[in-house]
Amino acid sequence: MPFLTRSAVILVSFGFVSANAVVLSGAPDANSCPGYKATSVKETASGLAAELRLAGAPCNIYGRDLESLKLQVTYDSNSRIHVKITDPDEKRYQVPEEVFPRPDSKAVGSAKSSDIAFTYTASPFGFAITRPTTGEKLFDTTGNALVFESQYLRLKTSLPTDPNIYGLGEHTDSFRLPNVNHTRTLWSRDSYGIPQNSNLYGNHPIYFDHRKSGTHGAFLLNSNGMDIKLETVNGRSSLEYNVIGGVLDLYFFAGPEPVAVAKQYAEVVGLPAMMPYWGLGFHQCRYGYRDWIDVAEAIANYSITEIPLETMWTDIDYMYNRWAFTLDPEQFPLDKVREIVDYLHEHNQRYIVMVDPATAYQNYPTFNHGKEDGIWLKEADGSIHKGVVWPGVTAFPDWFHPNTGPFWTGEFVEFFSADAGVDIDGVWIDMNEPASFCNYPCKDPEADAVKQKMPPQRLPVRELPRSTPGFPGTGNAIATAQSAERRVRKRQKGGSIDLISPPYAIANDMPLGLSDRTVHTNIVHYGGLSEYDTHNLYGTMMSDITYEAMLTRRPELRPLIITRSTFAGAGKRVGKWLGDNFRWSISGMLGFASIYQIPMVGSDVCGFGGNTTETLCARWASLGAFNPFFRNHNGDTSISQEFYLWPLVASSARKSIDIRYRLLDYIYTAMHRQSVDGTPLLNPLFFKYPKDTNTYPIDTQFIYGDALLVSPVIEENSTSVEVYLPKDTLYDFHTSKKIEGEGKNVTLTDIPFDEIPLHILGGNILPFRSSSARTTTELRTRPFTIVVALDERGEASGSLYIDDGVSIQQKGVIDVTMEFKHGRLSIKGKFGFKSEKGDASVKIESVKVLGRRRSGEGHGEGEEEVVEKKVDVELVGDVEFEV
Repeated sequence: MPFLTRSAVILVSFGFVSANAVVLSGAPDANSCPGYKATSVKETASGLAAELRLAGAPCNIYGRDLESLKLQVTYDSNSRIHVKITDPDEKRYQVPEEVFPRPDSKAVGSAKSSDIAFTYTASPFGFAITRPTTGEKLFDTTGNALVFESQYLRLKTSLPTDPNIYGLGEHTDSFRLPNVNHTRTLWSRDSYGIPQNSNLYGNHPIYFDHRKSGTHGAFLLNSNGMDIKLETVNGRSSLEYNVIGGVLDLYFFAGPEPVAVAKQYAEVVGLPAMMPYWGLGFHQCRYGYRDWIDVAEAIANYSITEIPLETMWTDIDYMYNRWAFTLDPEQFPLDKVREIVDYLHEHNQRYIVMVDPATAYQNYPTFNHGKEDGIWLKEADGSIHKGVVWPGVTAFPDWFHPNTGPFWTGEFVEFFSADAGVDIDGVWIDMNEPASFCNYPCKDPEADAVKQKMPPQRLPVRELPRSTPGFPGTGNAIATAQSAERRVRKRQKGGSIDLISPPYAIANDMPLGLSDRTVHTNIVHYGGLSEYDTHNLYGTMMSDITYEAMLTRRPELRPLIITRSTFAGAGKRVGKWLGDNFRWSISGMLGFASIYQIPMVGSDVCGFGGNTTETLCARWASLGAFNPFFRNHNGDTSISQEFYLWPLVASSARKSIDIRYRLLDYIYTAMHRQSVDGTPLLNPLFFKYPKDTNTYPIDTQFIYGDALLVSPVIEENSTSVEVYLPKDTLYDFHTSKKIEGEGKNVTLTDIPFDEIPLHILGGNILPFRSSSARTTTELRTRPFTIVVALDERGEASGSLYIDDGVSIQQKGVIDVTMEFKHGRLSIKGKFGFKSEKGDASVKIESVKVLGRRRSGEGHGEGEEEVVEKKVDVELVGDVEFEV
């Protein structure tokens, strides 16, 4: 949720600093620094250690140069090298283990047999990561001075000409990053509209470097603010880290295939959480549902218009004065909210609400509990640090405090009680950069809250406008208002430092520095860690503690948590929506799903800010059906955009949801695979076609799972689109017609506004449910149709994973591979899952083969046909049959 979009918020007239801002003339030149020289080098079979000593007079360009450093190089495995450069005693800040657990530290790789190798030059010190089989340098700092100062680290590597660099998010730049005068700034901020060339909500200092010879990855484990500069001068390209604290803690991944790099990165940051099956259904929300009546009517209207709705969401509208863990007693009284939740659960649907970290600085239970537990962030004098957010003056949880987890869990258990509270099925956490509306230095938050009209004025209670189908109580007067109260310092060593205005200013898109409209960076957390160092971890720490709170409520069920701010590794617990977007969505989604290991990702369908149109929303609904996380959501100053409001959008939603739901087990299988080994469930085209240079810049098409090419129409009123069809066998999804791609662009025309171009890649087997349904619970009772899309050899393969859809620990699963050769389909694997009381079907009712050559008289040579065979096979053991 943004800070400048709600009608109640006063716009601020400061000029923003572009994240592509160039360094001012006269700025210090890092290349003038002496660098370091390596001494006392000790090599082992699995790495080396050395001392780095300053190679000349210190340059002190942004602080004091450290005289000596420690270098540690470890071959973690034959595909991963860990390079760490720290102060000798390692007293400087490093990302805490409690936030980012390190991978197994046992060095099992060998310098002699590794797929990548570490080499170095002693003086001036520089190092390279090379691929021994080709001699190619993948990362090379030689000739670029290492700078290591109290508040500034600089490391620069050479790149190939016109490099293919992906990652370094969160951003809305092109998926393949620009390489001329381009800066990627990592510093969490509230970023309405998710602008291009700017720092956004999350931070993932990982990049993939793709070359025709192979792909490799580099990950800098550092949570401090940084600028990562991509530059090309005189035909020579480079990537340069400029970091304002911490240490240089680098992991290099050998690949050489793009998917292999993704899997190797997952070994370091952690495998993503498996989400509940119902989480892949369609979700509806908006900021600005006035009261429980609006929510009830939206639910009813989806039912009336026969558009499947899996989960209803409520933004902060439900709270009293935007106070966390409260209900508005007039607009969202407890009995009416419970009635809505009961209705949804009775119809196999779900309910999710938003929870923000910023808590009203008011005399009410949640704030008082936190104050008693001492968990609010504090100023140096011991007073509670104040900001201004939706509730007005706010306090912020200190996630490092040992009392914060129990406090947060206690609030969740009580307020979201199944017996007496709001029985949510998942939770949405927002504003956790953390965001504040108060301009730095925010000396008078009380006055600032009044000026900005925070909290927004509560709307008057209205009489019921009409009776709502499915909610018989809507014919009565609104219940009497209930009470608003719920019933139901460890610093960096080595020189003086400035935690507010460091000497090197990263290109943060806020006018008044790092502390502008967020928690001030000189705040010290429990245990002595500063906000300056840990700012970029705030959202992920909230995610982890919220996960534990949800798990306490429902110990055996997978939590569904969607967050806004993330750091590397956040996918172990949560999913992500792309924030307060206007139009940018595909490149961001690809970044999170295929590179950052957060596969449960999607944008606000039809856009959060501004007004959509019927044709735009129709196109976006069809694209949104191929986001892993599929939700319609927008802001209170925009027109309503529920799918049922326009005939064309309703038609697009029905068609696209029909396809999505029939394919839901296919994508659920892909999500499970990513949760097991990191194989992405969404893929850019170059992941599938790494030798095809035409695919490298493509970010308006993607592969859903590993077999379905999605090519949306992205121009609002167009009925045609130019798409790239790789040199491969493909099948038009809608007609089953075989197409031989030639590795070039083609123009598709006459595309209805309620359809999306889709192609199945040959050589794949996809499990389809035989028909769609209104809910995923009902969908799971449908039998399967197995679709076999033959390659040029007449073969295909695929997989299918089935479990109960919700449990963390499974009693039994179906996990099978499917293979088609010589006209026979074989299915082999595990068959432990058993349907209980008809709640899930594991029966195959038909097999459809695409691309089989016709035979017999009267058929032209080379013609293909679709062959469908009816079968009646229960998946209880290996099966094989001819088609």
